[in-house]
Amino acid sequence: MTFTSREWQLTSRPVGEPAPADFALVTAAVPEPGPGQIVVRNTWLSVDPYMRGRMNEGPSYIPQFELGETMTGSAVGVVVASGADGLPLGATVAHFAGWREYALLDAAAAQVLDTALAPAQAYLGVLGTTGLTAYASLKDTAPVREGDVVFVSGAAGAVGSIAGQLAKKLGAAKVIGSAGGPEKARRLVEDYGYDKAVDYRAGDLPGRLAKAAPAGIDVYLDNVGGDHLQAALGAMNLNGRVALIGAISVYNATELPPGPNNLPLAIGKRITLRGMNVGDHFGLVPEYVAQAAGWLKDGSLRADETVVDGIEHTLDAFLSMMRGGNTGKMLVRLAQN
Repeated sequence: MTFTSREWQLTSRPVGEPAPADFALVTAAVPEPGPGQIVVRNTWLSVDPYMRGRMNEGPSYIPQFELGETMTGSAVGVVVASGADGLPLGATVAHFAGWREYALLDAAAAQVLDTALAPAQAYLGVLGTTGLTAYASLKDTAPVREGDVVFVSGAAGAVGSIAGQLAKKLGAAKVIGSAGGPEKARRLVEDYGYDKAVDYRAGDLPGRLAKAAPAGIDVYLDNVGGDHLQAALGAMNLNGRVALIGAISVYNATELPPGPNNLPLAIGKRITLRGMNVGDHFGLVPEYVAQAAGWLKDGSLRADETVVDGIEHTLDAFLSMMRGGNTGKMLVRLAQN
């Protein structure tokens, strides 16, 4: 049995903000699986900021998207054809062949999910690399110590909305988040347990951060870069720790932006700035998932999603996420055909 799959391809490399003309939604035939292979009908797709870097030409920590080939990313789905022992029809799996309706995979590239523990889409967000990024950043990259003041940028996004809650569980005395607009700022405090929220769109980010953290900050999780990193360096206490997770504010830049002009503060304050790649921390998965699943069950961890329906709207979801249109994890839900 063969399947027909709609799939997204990159047709030209974006200059600045990606445009619909840079992409094409194509139809492809998916062959029957050979020995050790499976076909998965995708049910949920993840769109994430790091994908913007994969649209550029040149080396990076993850391979670039090739022009005229179907893009990839995290997805979950159901096995609909199998030539692999141990992966029967109907099994729910996670894999990295997103941006399409059906995927032909080697069975070794798929991870069977326990949907009794949490819904399948949770493994793309709070129980997946999103949640692990927040946890590993706070445990290993910029470890939180009892009584610390923690600042998180992009705090209403996929990583940030989880990170503020985890910081408290790991001993932070005060957690401050930055988000764009009064509604997101409100949700940081009311929904995600932040003690203070900074609306960066209101201007004077350094002044607003200083008011929210008059005693300074000890840990900064940087999802934004640019002016947020500059403000955090100014507010950082002696021996502060910074996890450099992402820099979404500059991903569409056509020229490299200048670095923070107060970077020399890191010398006198003995600040540690450390890049974070979640792939270095997969050893924490069993520990993290066991804890996070329990927190989800008892209601002490909240994981929100912004859901867009339909493979045809995957690009819309990505572009919206890049503009800050999501609260929590941005997901694409595919038709259950």
